[in-house]
Amino acid sequence: MSQPTATASNISSMGRGFEVIAALTELAITSGDGASVTAVAEHLGRDRSQVSRTLAALDRRGYVTREASRGYRLAWRWYAEAQEITEVRLRTDGLTILDELATAVGESCFLGVLRGADTVTIVESVPPASRMIGSWIGRAYPADCSDAGQAVLWDADDDEVRDVFAVASFDGAGPRAPRSVEDFLARLNAARERGFAIVDEEAEAGLYSVSAPVRDFRSEVVAALQIVGERSALFDRTTELGEQCRAAAERLSAALGAPASE
Repeated sequence: MSQPTATASNISSMGRGFEVIAALTELAITSGDGASVTAVAEHLGRDRSQVSRTLAALDRRGYVTREASRGYRLAWRWYAEAQEITEVRLRTDGLTILDELATAVGESCFLGVLRGADTVTIVESVPPASRMIGSWIGRAYPADCSDAGQAVLWDADDDEVRDVFAVASFDGAGPRAPRSVEDFLARLNAARERGFAIVDEEAEAGLYSVSAPVRDFRSEVVAALQIVGERSALFDRTTELGEQCRAAAERLSAALGAPASE
């Protein structure tokens, strides 16, 4: 009879450990700092001494670290592993969601990330009826006029955006491309108010797209999900496609562990 009791005890301890780790993650997102034993106990509605023992055990095993302020935070290896998982799931779950979206809207869908002052496509789903030739995966395009540019910079403040485009030439090939960083910022602010970005002949003549940000477990923007096609086919469907794009981006964000939006 002793073995089942020990197993149950181990499972119970493991469960408490995961609860505490989850609480530290949530508190870190809220405060951006380490959390005290009292804060974790209050967050979980648990006894302080029990939480203190759990945190001490996690500290000994290298899962959390104790700061000089006596608060606790997750060890860096958790973030490194979570980042690796995020990279994988962006591609796996991202492809699934893009395939569903492309089928639903009948247009090409892409997932792009920011690399310096460029955006790079990492996943794409192109329906059979699309006229697109070749693949965009791995190809870079200036973020100031790309389909993903506004969405990947969704949470950046004005100074951060200016830093990204410090050496940008703003000579986009499209007839409606922004001609300065201030022009780009005005379009970005309008996109935030709208809830999704519109890129109207900024990358090239006749090309139109909507995009929305994708967030990870830290609630940080890590990618942009886009619906791209000919302006003549997409313009009159802007609101419909924008909402579908945003909903798909939220589904992918949830798959990456992003907290639910309020």
